Amino acid sequence: MIPEPQLQPQLAPRAPSLVALLDRQVREHGSLAAVKHKRGGRWQDVSWGELGRRARDVSDGLASLGIGRGDRVAVIGDTNLEWMIADLGILGAAAVTATIYQSNQPEECRYILEHSGARLVLCDSAAQVAKIRAVKDRLPRLEGIVRAQGPAADGFERTLEELERAGEAWRRANPRAHEERVARLGPDDPATLIYTSGTTGKPKGVVLTHGNWTYEASAVEGIRVISPDDVILLFLPMAHSFAKVIQAAWLATGCASAFVESLDKIMDNASEVRPTVMPAVPRIFEKAYNTVVSKGSASPGLKGRLFRLAMESFDAYAAAREQGRDHRSFGLFVGRKLVFPKLTAALNERFGGRMRFFVSGGAPLSPRIAWFFDTLGFTILEGYGLSESSAASFVNRPGQNRIGTVGPPVPGTEVRIADDGEILIRGPGVMKGYWNDPAASAEVLRDGWLYTGDIGRLEDGSLRITDRKKDIIVTAGGKNVSPQNLENELKAADPLVSQVLVHGDKRRFLSAIVSLNPEAARAWAAEHGVPEGAALHEHPAILAHLQRTIDAVNARQASYATIKRFAVAPADFTQETGELTPTLKVKRKVVTQRFAAVLDAFYRE
Repeated sequence: MIPEPQLQPQLAPRAPSLVALLDRQVREHGSLAAVKHKRGGRWQDVSWGELGRRARDVSDGLASLGIGRGDRVAVIGDTNLEWMIADLGILGAAAVTATIYQSNQPEECRYILEHSGARLVLCDSAAQVAKIRAVKDRLPRLEGIVRAQGPAADGFERTLEELERAGEAWRRANPRAHEERVARLGPDDPATLIYTSGTTGKPKGVVLTHGNWTYEASAVEGIRVISPDDVILLFLPMAHSFAKVIQAAWLATGCASAFVESLDKIMDNASEVRPTVMPAVPRIFEKAYNTVVSKGSASPGLKGRLFRLAMESFDAYAAAREQGRDHRSFGLFVGRKLVFPKLTAALNERFGGRMRFFVSGGAPLSPRIAWFFDTLGFTILEGYGLSESSAASFVNRPGQNRIGTVGPPVPGTEVRIADDGEILIRGPGVMKGYWNDPAASAEVLRDGWLYTGDIGRLEDGSLRITDRKKDIIVTAGGKNVSPQNLENELKAADPLVSQVLVHGDKRRFLSAIVSLNPEAARAWAAEHGVPEGAALHEHPAILAHLQRTIDAVNARQASYATIKRFAVAPADFTQETGELTPTLKVKRKVVTQRFAAVLDAFYRE
């Protein structure tokens, strides 16, 4: 029997479309900064008025090419001003944005362009143009490329500037067309095709409507996670639903979004623009945590000894807090008096000194890392949702953060936990279905509920995610194991560990493939006398160190949930080599296949 759903009050009436939200900001806050971005070595503001004008020029430019209601236009590029102008312009043309990750390879781009039936694709750089040109001969329905950088190479290309000029001219001849077109846009009209990252197979196109996004915008605005005075530091890929829901909240609240120059300049840019909110995937927090721990542990003399003492006590503190208990010790006292305040001051300076909180989504966050940031005085609000539910279905609230959970549902969303533990969601954020895939849609949308495929439980109204239903390992002995929990523990336990894949479905025991954090591993190797140039992934000292880490994690698990064998990958997992999704999650199928011989050997011995 499925328990009764958790009900939430309905929100007040909301805007009919994302374009209506943009137009409202242009009318009411036209002179205020909508975007901050760095060009020519300096930060520049783009006002809501300027953003709205350029988006409208793109809308009318597309209209001049015959792009209209329901047509698909793809966008590929980094998170930047051009991406935002292109997306808002497409929506203003009553068309649908088909999103492509900037890291997608040519064949992946071809699949999305073909599957979505995109008529045009907007590219933010010459590198992205080259990807499309490499596969354009196999895309008969693709009519052309719009490029934000560089001159058009031939008649198949036009520049973004040319498209905007065409829009200006078209509007002079059709002065009321834009308003009439936007007035016909309603909540049920498709706005976005978000393609799933394909961890287990071909990506599916999630159809999200204007109503999905305006609901999410209203919900996020209502619980005050983002306010009009905020400056959001944005670097999430805009092809991901997490970034898109932040975009919707930005349009609703009228705050400013600052686009980072690149992922390796997040901290530099943060200290320059002094953001108040930073949404990120857990991998960003894991890297920050591992960097702090690695450097602190390697500090010489008394400073290093104090840091190590503080972290040993912190681990006990975090474990106790996870179980709802407090923890006090001499080491924790030393940490809070002598170690942690210095870390807080250093990080506060790096983030610009105004950070209200971070928002984590896209994958589970290790509670140990959340408690570490909390100990330093930084709040990470973890949330949860799928692309199929417009990303933000649950989120912890400012001042009511329950670490280890993803918070209560946002207003207007209902949740049920099925008999097998699967999380079911119903509400205005749930997708219309998968593009051109009624069978897949029917599989996850049943009786008005979205079957998420995630396992969890409700604790006083907040949701705790325990695993992916498809990822749960059932050992040969019939025991169920949640691999994500083990993987997150290992990543949080050792700065040398970058990624982990736990394996063992229908096997006698669990095993793991570990990849090393290159920078941390090299520093550790130098400190421990490992010769420069040695193959770290197979060096006895590294393997012995990792074995000690695994032993420590195993000591906290039931015997059937312990890792008995492991191997280290020759190189870290990356998007470029195919082991990670664009949101930095491990592609289980890819890694399992790539290391099949190693894994099989564990069980033959």
